[in-house]
Amino acid sequence: MKSITLRTTIFAVAIFAPLAIVAASADSPLVLQSTSRIWVSGTSNVKNFECKAVSPVVNADATKSDAATAIVAGEKSVVAVDLKVAVETLDCGSGTMNGHMKDAMDPKDHPTIEFALASYDLAKSVDSAGVTLAGTLTIHGEAKPVTINAGAKNAGGGVLHLTGMYELNMKDYGVKPPSLMLGTMRVGEKVQVHFDLQLKN
Repeated sequence: MKSITLRTTIFAVAIFAPLAIVAASADSPLVLQSTSRIWVSGTSNVKNFECKAVSPVVNADATKSDAATAIVAGEKSVVAVDLKVAVETLDCGSGTMNGHMKDAMDPKDHPTIEFALASYDLAKSVDSAGVTLAGTLTIHGEAKPVTINAGAKNAGGGVLHLTGMYELNMKDYGVKPPSLMLGTMRVGEKVQVHFDLQLKN
């Protein structure tokens, strides 16, 4: 019986100790600044369009109080990132387009678009860093692994400036591209998700 208890204890320590270390070291949250932007651009057979995300939410943690300096130096000081966009906040600059986009996205059943970071790699340059983000993107209830290329800079004052773009096919996430004016305007199935984020700790 003692042997079983000992093995159970060792197993629990092996599983939870690394998590405890991360939790203890990730003591410097990163706060999304109001100047940050996320938007979606796309095409149609009539004209291009752009939908902006209003008030995205980012939960991020770092191991150092100056994550911007550390990241640009090639040190993986950011240990967790979770980003959420409420579908209802997407603004395409047109009430008609907003309505069709939200009908396609079905915010009642799938209220948020989410990205959860799993891991990342850094490629250091002179005053910036290339970042390869690996994680899970969830749209319309469909969660898929993605790899996103981004650039990171130290914007000064403890601000980490992260920019990038990811192209996706709406149909891959079960979203039917909107059509307007009785089908005379048809939205292309591929869109680009752009982000220009400023995170400060």
